[in-house]
Amino acid sequence: MSEIVGLEGMTVGEVNKEIANGAKFVVFLYCFSIIILSFKRSSKIYFIKAGESTFKKSLSFILISLFLGWWGIPWGIIYTVQCLFTNLRGGKDMTAQVIAALRQT
Repeated sequence: MSEIVGLEGMTVGEVNKEIANGAKFVVFLYCFSIIILSFKRSSKIYFIKAGESTFKKSLSFILISLFLGWWGIPWGIIYTVQCLFTNLRGGKDMTAQVIAALRQT
């Protein structure tokens, strides 16, 4: 599993308490295009505490997509819009998948 950003120094009990209070695991999408090829990727997993804003964490991925994503036609434009929409709505929620993966270990 990928490194989870934001869990540094937290115990399992603290993480469980945060999740019970509304914390979540999210990834942010970004895209970039090289000449005519377009790529859509996701970031590392971020742990977002309850009430914490995702905007600062998503800003770099938003900017990558804005400046580098739209060049490829047609997928660059499509991917850029998808990435911006997802990131501006708080990222893609991966909480259920992360919890399921952690239970298997």
